[in-house]
Amino acid sequence: MSSIKKHIKIIGWSSAVLLIILVIGFLLLPKEYDILTMLRSAPIGTGYAAKMLCSGVFVSGRKPDSIWNEDLALMKRNMIRGRIDYEKKSVDAYVFGFLFKQTAVYRGDCGCTLDIESSADTFWKDCDTPLPDPQPDIKNVPWPIGDMLPKTDPPPEIDIQQLEKTLDWAFSEPFPEHPVRTRAVIVLYDGRIIAERYASGYSSDTRFLGWSMTKSITSALIGVLVRKGKLDIRQPAAFPEWKTPGDPRGNITIDQLLRMSSGLSFQEDYEENPDSDAGFMFFTMKDMADFAVQKFPEAKPDEKFNYSSGTTMLLSRIIRETVEGSGSHRDYLAFPRRELFQKLGMQSAIIECDPSGTMVGAGFMYATARDWARFGLFYFNDGVSNHERILPEGWVKYSRTPTPPWPGYGAQFWLNSNEKDRWLPNCPSDLYSAWGHEGQFITIVPSRKTVIVRLGQTADEVKNWNHDYFISSILKAMPVKTAFQ
Repeated sequence: MSSIKKHIKIIGWSSAVLLIILVIGFLLLPKEYDILTMLRSAPIGTGYAAKMLCSGVFVSGRKPDSIWNEDLALMKRNMIRGRIDYEKKSVDAYVFGFLFKQTAVYRGDCGCTLDIESSADTFWKDCDTPLPDPQPDIKNVPWPIGDMLPKTDPPPEIDIQQLEKTLDWAFSEPFPEHPVRTRAVIVLYDGRIIAERYASGYSSDTRFLGWSMTKSITSALIGVLVRKGKLDIRQPAAFPEWKTPGDPRGNITIDQLLRMSSGLSFQEDYEENPDSDAGFMFFTMKDMADFAVQKFPEAKPDEKFNYSSGTTMLLSRIIRETVEGSGSHRDYLAFPRRELFQKLGMQSAIIECDPSGTMVGAGFMYATARDWARFGLFYFNDGVSNHERILPEGWVKYSRTPTPPWPGYGAQFWLNSNEKDRWLPNCPSDLYSAWGHEGQFITIVPSRKTVIVRLGQTADEVKNWNHDYFISSILKAMPVKTAFQ
C-alpha cells in the first residue's frame, strides 16, 4: 500500500510541476500563440538547443557560454537548459530538468545528430571513411587548394581603404539591443583573398554553420551525379510514395525540386511560427526526407515558387539513393568529401546527418570561412577546380538561370537578375548568392571578379543586416571595367 501511495504522490507532484510549467509558458508566450503551439514547439526548442550546442562545442570548438548567450539566447529565455557529456560527446536539452528532453550525439565526420529513437547508433561507424588519397598539409599548399597566401601586396587597382571601411561597418554594433554579430568576412578578387577578418573568439580554423547555404552545396552534388551520367534532372523524381496511379507528384522533376517550383506544400517559418514544417522536420524527425515526401501539392509544377527545406531534403534523398544504388551507405557518406570537398581543398567541410543517416543537405553543413570561399570561387570558375572539371559544362549557367514562377531564384541559388524586383538594387544584375539563415552569404559577382563570404549570427538579417549596402560598398573598392573570363 505504501508503494502505491508513493507512486500516487510522484504522479501528483509531476502533474503539479507540469501544470506550473504550462501556466508559466502560457504567460511567457506572445499573445498570438496558444498553449497547444507551446506544447508542439517545446520538442523543437529542445531539439534545436541539443543539436546547436553539440555542433557548436564538438564541431566548431566553441565555448558553451558563448553558444548559450548568442545562438541559444531565445531558448535560454524560454527555460530550456542543457547538459554536456564530454566523455560520451553528447548533449541533453530539456525544460525543467526532464521535460521534452532531446539528445544530440557527436559522430566524427558525420558531425552531431539528434538521437531520435536511438537511431544515431545505427550508422555512425560508417562516418569515418578514409579518403582514397592522403590529404595534403594545406598550410604548405598555395591558395586556393591550400592556405598558403601570396606575400605580395593586393593589386594596386583595389581601394584598400574603402575595403577596410566596409569591414569596419560589417563588424560594428551600433544597436547592441539588436546585435549584428558578424563573425567572419572574406573577400576574393580574381581568385585571390584581398580581405579577411574575424570577430573575437573566431579564426580561420573555426567551422561555421552555413544553414541554407548548404542547399547550394546540395545542388553541386546533384551536378556531380549529372556529370557522371547517374542523374537526368529533366526526369521525374521517382519516389515510390508518388507512384500511385493518378498521383500528380509522380510528374515532378528533379529540375523542379532544384528550383523550388515543384508545387509541394511546405511551411518554411521560424520566428513567426515556431512549430512550422521546417522546425518540426529539422528538430523532431528521425527521417527528414520521409517527412517531406509525404507533402501534397498546393499548385501545379512550375506554377508557384515555394522556398522549402523539405524540397532540398528530397534532393538529399535522391543523392543517397543514387550513390547507394551502386555502392553502400559508407560510400554515400564519403561521397561529398571524395567528389567535391577534397578536390576544392575544403578539408574542414562536414555535412551533418539526420538520425536516419541522410545528410541534411537543406541546412546542416559546417566549414571554415575559407572553405565557404573556396566553394564560391569554384562556381566563379564555372565548376572547375585545379584544372579539373567537377561540374558538367553549363551547370553553373543553369544554376543561375531564373525560375519561371520567381526569377529571383535559380537552382538552389538566389539571383539578382529580376529587373522588376531586384534583391540587391545597388548591385550588378549578374550577382548570385548562396544564402543561409541568420545572415550567412556567399555572394558571387562574375562581372566584377569578386566573391564575398559573410558569416554571422544575425537574428533578423533582413532588418538588422543591409546586404545591399555591404556588397555595393565592397564593390566600390573593385575596378569597374572587368569582365568574367
